[in-house]
Amino acid sequence: MRLLITGGAGFIGSAVVRLAVAKGHQVVNLDALTYAACLESLAPVAGSPGYTFEHADIRDRAALDRIFAAHAPDAVMHLAAESHVDRSIDGPAAFVETNVTGTFNLLEATRAYWQAGGKPADFRFHHISTDEVFGSLGPTGHFSETSPYAPNSPYSATKAASDHLVRAWGETHGLPVLLTNCSNNYGPYHFPEKLIPVVILNALHGQPIPVYGSGANVRDWLYVEDHAEALLCVVQRGNPGSTYCIGGEAEARNIDIVTRICALMDEMHPAGAPHARLISFVADRPGHDARYAIDPSHIRQDLGWRPSVTLDEGLRRTVRWYLDNEAWWRPLLSRQGVGQRLGMGG
Repeated sequence: MRLLITGGAGFIGSAVVRLAVAKGHQVVNLDALTYAACLESLAPVAGSPGYTFEHADIRDRAALDRIFAAHAPDAVMHLAAESHVDRSIDGPAAFVETNVTGTFNLLEATRAYWQAGGKPADFRFHHISTDEVFGSLGPTGHFSETSPYAPNSPYSATKAASDHLVRAWGETHGLPVLLTNCSNNYGPYHFPEKLIPVVILNALHGQPIPVYGSGANVRDWLYVEDHAEALLCVVQRGNPGSTYCIGGEAEARNIDIVTRICALMDEMHPAGAPHARLISFVADRPGHDARYAIDPSHIRQDLGWRPSVTLDEGLRRTVRWYLDNEAWWRPLLSRQGVGQRLGMGG
């Protein structure tokens, strides 16, 4: 397939690009290179004849039209988004502009390209979203494809809006759309402002490890390379108009993730042990959702996908990767906002 992947220099996007190129697909990576983008994450494929980079912004309709005309993709995988909840509390405008207006522009550019090409039935527009659009679960139950939308942060509200636009373009214009909602991703190349890389790098440097509130918030953790496999499975074999919830089947409280990483650091970097002494409980995030969990039975039954990496194995691989790849993460620590407490809603 000829894939146009937006946000391919981001965490999940780069994993999809690396896997798609490895599987022999032709990939065009469209990325605006905002603060969380990292072209070094694409070093493994940068010289491949199957990979092309386009520096462009999904808010720029003229650039989108040019890229569609130049590369004639068979499918769009739309991952470009502002995605950090804390930053969305402090500066929601960028989230509305990229996640809502940008998705609208991309849909319109895609529709024009698809219609001009005779509306090929095998074309796909795959929108990659989050389980956060469904809000917060109580102590039991799981999100599924029929869960009602109840976003609680500016980030999740803008992702919910983009989901609705994608559905509408499918229903109104007949665009062959696919939508996926995933649980929390983790793994190599994760930008160092999210929980797991923060824990690893703070432990490595002997700095306090911040845990919001009591650390009781529960997330369903999905290894990013498993997620990339699922996304390629959906874009190739998913039924147009369908939604697929993608989860790691690995629920854990934030405090338990932190203590497990500390134990791995004690083993792999014993000079700083015990790393759990660095845990510091801090003021909670405003509107912090209590629990996310996904029922992935639909994608398992329909497409035969399920996660292959357990949480224990994924955390071990992730800690090892950060310890071995300082040249990747070190330059990112100086980027705006990294290492600062954001999202206090003041």
